[in-house]
Amino acid sequence: MKNNTLFKTEKQPDSVLLNNKGSACAIAVMVSLLACQDIKAQFVNTGSVKVNDNTAVAIDMDYINTESGSFINDGQLNIFQNWKNNGRVTYSELSEGNTFFRGMQQQQIGGSKTSNLQNVVFDNLSDITPFYLKTTIAIGKESDFKNGIIDALDPTDKGLMIFNEKATHKNAGDQSFVDGRVQKQVEKYDKIEEYHKSEIDATFQYPVGNDLFFRPSYHSLNPSSGDAYVTQYFHKNSADLHSHELKEATIITINNQEYWEVTQIDGTDKIVLSLTLDKDTTPAAFFDKDPNTELAIVRWDARAGKWINEGGVLSDDITGEAYVNLLTHQVTGYGIFTMAIVEKSDPPPPGVIVYNAISPNDDGHNDAFLIEGIKNFPDNNVEIYNRWGVKVFETKSYNESDNMFRGYSDGRGTVKRGDKLPTGTYFYILRYNNGEKGIEKSGYLYINNQ
Repeated sequence: MKNNTLFKTEKQPDSVLLNNKGSACAIAVMVSLLACQDIKAQFVNTGSVKVNDNTAVAIDMDYINTESGSFINDGQLNIFQNWKNNGRVTYSELSEGNTFFRGMQQQQIGGSKTSNLQNVVFDNLSDITPFYLKTTIAIGKESDFKNGIIDALDPTDKGLMIFNEKATHKNAGDQSFVDGRVQKQVEKYDKIEEYHKSEIDATFQYPVGNDLFFRPSYHSLNPSSGDAYVTQYFHKNSADLHSHELKEATIITINNQEYWEVTQIDGTDKIVLSLTLDKDTTPAAFFDKDPNTELAIVRWDARAGKWINEGGVLSDDITGEAYVNLLTHQVTGYGIFTMAIVEKSDPPPPGVIVYNAISPNDDGHNDAFLIEGIKNFPDNNVEIYNRWGVKVFETKSYNESDNMFRGYSDGRGTVKRGDKLPTGTYFYILRYNNGEKGIEKSGYLYINNQ
């Protein structure tokens, strides 16, 4: 049974000062204070507050955690007004602390120090954009984007939402996302087995958008290098940053309505990036089927001074999401990304045929990923990723007999060795040398493991 202790005041002062310096006791209370219309009440903490497990606390006034203040939430914290942290906000490692930002008026989340929250729920119906993130908050376990867009656009505020190693999120969509920067990171593991034992899911959707549009990007993180990336989406023309006239010859038309910025904070890998297409934001021409062109991810290369073609494979139409397609490819750098209509790449030379569907049920038909003729080019490499950019298979000297992909993870990336992969669409990259030059081909592979 939850412990709900109630503190009330008949008349609100300008501020309520909580000072428990030197006290070893933990405080587990519900504070419910209704501010007068003519006075702005504040809850000021200069000491130590702990919300114990199975305890609910509601703060109905502006909360200020001073430089000397410490707030530990292991219970249920309900915040109905503004939140400002200049001190220490955290949770116990094994707790299930839940923080709810909720109410019917706009809320500012600010302060000079990071607020570390185990689980957080954004649920405010006051406005389309009820939350203003003016600081860094770090999610330890899960963020629930229930209602309300989180505005973190003001560069002077340095608003940032960090998802720590085991953190995930749910319910992100047009009704709630981060309109600003999102960071995801994992710690470095010296042995991949240690990472597997940690039960961390490297599949991550960056819950970003702009204006009223949720437009996530996807890519995985490599535990062997301790990756960390920051992503932001802009419903703007990237030509305002870099002229679309400065481009590689294969690029025909660059998307002039949206772009993403992906920054590598830590790590060394080249990611497999998936960008999302939707008819509310992506130009109509990008949905036309022209046999002489295709879509590709393009990136502004500051060193070359032009947009470069990173390649891309377009998914089939996707249902049940806030977008209709994914455009996927491994990229060679970081910075500003968007998509473009490009000249169709040359097909592989005669003698190599990729069969892009397998059903590994040991019935003797389509049990393995067949690349016919690849045995004639032993200097080759095959990589397979799931739709979110998590590597599930990699090998060299792929052939047509004993070194083939059979629908199971090889365990070298982020999926456990020997795991039978679920039915779905995967992405492959084939690289080989035909004796004259290096050739690359990529596409989708469908696995039916039912």
